[in-house]
Amino acid sequence: MEKEAKKHRCGWCGQDPLYQAYHDQEWGVPVYDDQELFEFLILETMQAGLSWITILRKRENYRAALDNFDVEKIANYTQEKQDELLLNAGIIRNKLKIKSIITNAQLFLEIQQKHGSFSKFVWSYVNHQPITNHWKSYKDAPANTPLSDQLSKDLKKMGFKFVGSTIMYAFMQATGMVNDHETTCYRYDEV
Repeated sequence: MEKEAKKHRCGWCGQDPLYQAYHDQEWGVPVYDDQELFEFLILETMQAGLSWITILRKRENYRAALDNFDVEKIANYTQEKQDELLLNAGIIRNKLKIKSIITNAQLFLEIQQKHGSFSKFVWSYVNHQPITNHWKSYKDAPANTPLSDQLSKDLKKMGFKFVGSTIMYAFMQATGMVNDHETTCYRYDEV
């Protein structure tokens, strides 16, 4: 337990055990699995205008409400299912965001068809290699970059919703496309 307390983590995760577990086990770890990428895409788009901890606390509710992020099921959600989601107090009950989940699922499937996988498509933006940054403080990391600008622009052109550049940069950080752990964080070298 004492060893745990001595670990230096990125400043953004604070003392919240859920945030720390997410930081220690997931954030910045390269994700190549389409199922996981879809989950992160949906969760990040739900974050628009909110804090990540808010979404993280609702993650299990989203898993239950969205058939464990089954992209094919979600792509075929009916109006009845959308209405049901709007009544679900465990998730963000925003009509536009709920509609975007379905739209984004349909477009995600189109990308899989065209590129073989969403992973191949999205990782091509970083030449299939994580970008390692060197931030002393998480506050030094940008909110967006030219790469996230381009990814956002391309996804919007395809019809994706809630995929602004800042959201897409957060997605890139979460899925390990970029390593934005602080250089003094114990996870910096691990990921």
